[in-house]
Amino acid sequence: MTLEELKYPIGKAEIPEIITKKNIEDWISLLERFPHELEFLVRELSENQLDVPYREGGWTIRQVIHHCYDSHHNSYLRFKWALTEENPIIKAYNEENWAELHDSKTAPILLSLDALKALHAKWVYLIQGLSEVELNKTFIHPESNKEISLKENIGLYAWHCRHHYHHIEQLLIRKNWKQ
Repeated sequence: MTLEELKYPIGKAEIPEIITKKNIEDWISLLERFPHELEFLVRELSENQLDVPYREGGWTIRQVIHHCYDSHHNSYLRFKWALTEENPIIKAYNEENWAELHDSKTAPILLSLDALKALHAKWVYLIQGLSEVELNKTFIHPESNKEISLKENIGLYAWHCRHHYHHIEQLLIRKNWKQ
C-alpha cells in the first residue's frame, strides 16, 4: 500500500454540494453505529497490539481510539456553539499534541469507547431533533476561515468515523489479527 492509501484508506472526505435528507439519514445511522462497531473491531486486541501504529509514523490503535473521542467531543461542542451563537468562530485544537498526551498514549481504551457510546447517543439525539433551519446553521473554523454548516459537519464526522475505523481494520488485516 502507498503512504497515501495508508493515510486515507477510504479517500479524503467528499461532502456533496447539495446535501439530501437521505445523506443526513445515512450519516446519522453511521454516527449511531460507530462506537459499537469500533468496540467490536478492537475487543480482542491485546495491550501490545493496541500500541502498534496503524502505519509507519502514524498513531497507535490506542491513540486513534482516544483521538476519535477527543475529536467527536469537540465536534459536539461545535454543534452547540453553532446552535446557540450566530456563526461563531470555533476553538480549534492541536490534535497531534493531544494524541501525545499521557491519556492518549496509555489510558485504557474502554474509557474512550464508553465515552464515545454516550457522546454519540447524545449527539445523534440532538441531530435528529434539528430543523432544516438549524441544520443550515454554521460555524467558522479558524484554520481555514471556512464557514461549515452543521449538515456538512455531520457528513465530515460520518467520514471521520469510517476513516479511522478503516485505519484500524486495515492494520488488523495486514497483521492477520482480524477474526
